[in-house]
Amino acid sequence: MPTVWTNHKTSESLAAVLKARVEARGWVCLQAEDAKATDAEVLLGQPSLQALRDCPKARWVHVTSAGYGRYTAAQAEFETRRITLTKSSEVFAMPCAQQVLAYMLAQSRQLPAAFESQRSHRHWAHGTIRGNTRVLEGQRVAIVGYGQIGTCLAQLLGPFNMRIQGLRRNPGPADAFPMHQLGSYEGDSCLGQADHVVNLLPGVESTARFFDPRRIGKLKAGSVFYNMGRGSTVNQEALLNALRSGQLAAAWLDVTDPEPLPPEHPLWVTPNCYITPHTGGGRQDEAATILRHFLDNFDRFVDGEPLVDVVQWPAFSD
Repeated sequence: MPTVWTNHKTSESLAAVLKARVEARGWVCLQAEDAKATDAEVLLGQPSLQALRDCPKARWVHVTSAGYGRYTAAQAEFETRRITLTKSSEVFAMPCAQQVLAYMLAQSRQLPAAFESQRSHRHWAHGTIRGNTRVLEGQRVAIVGYGQIGTCLAQLLGPFNMRIQGLRRNPGPADAFPMHQLGSYEGDSCLGQADHVVNLLPGVESTARFFDPRRIGKLKAGSVFYNMGRGSTVNQEALLNALRSGQLAAAWLDVTDPEPLPPEHPLWVTPNCYITPHTGGGRQDEAATILRHFLDNFDRFVDGEPLVDVVQWPAFSD
């Protein structure tokens, strides 16, 4: 019988739902602790590359994260064996977008300064804090790595009438706002004009240290940098220098390199740097939503319909 193999850790109740739904379609569901993936056609969770290589019948791998960096080294293998790789970006897109919006509003309304005043000297800094507040209307936003999170973020920012531009590997036709090629002259110019630079790049080889000292050095004076992508896409020393010099008004980081960020790292104590511990994709129904996302795709797979959240591999010439 066709088999789904999973090493996805979840509650007993959700594991039972998974097993029942898979078996209802005439498939077998095997947990990693019960058996190896040798005979599986579908792998769910975070299977190792070795597990995939030990599985000659594999046709589809679904990862329970938005990131898929650990599999990029096997791109040729996926393509040669015609194995589809899907991810769970749809699960985390809106939570991540809402977190970026929360960062923007907190920065514009000077909430960190007000809360710091409350916790420390309890000074009623009315004039200083109020004088530094901003409204989002009319400000420029560059969304780097425009995909599902970027789409959700643009929807959330719509009512604020901000001037949005996107950067991505394959721009395609622009929709409601301009879209630029990642790494192009036009794209870099867009970064240098933005009041808010939102980094949503995945952690793959082609994006490593995309925000290098040159790009960070050309960001607009007084702009704000947000990282909801991966820490590996940013040269953190250059970011730290831009914060210390006052070139950047602030940085809001949900991801760092490494993770966890060591306690002695200077970003922790940089006054205009705000760090959340990779919580951007969190939601109260996360486990159930991840499972529902896979099972919806599983029904498509069994029925021969196109899958959603498919990884689009870059061309080898990129």
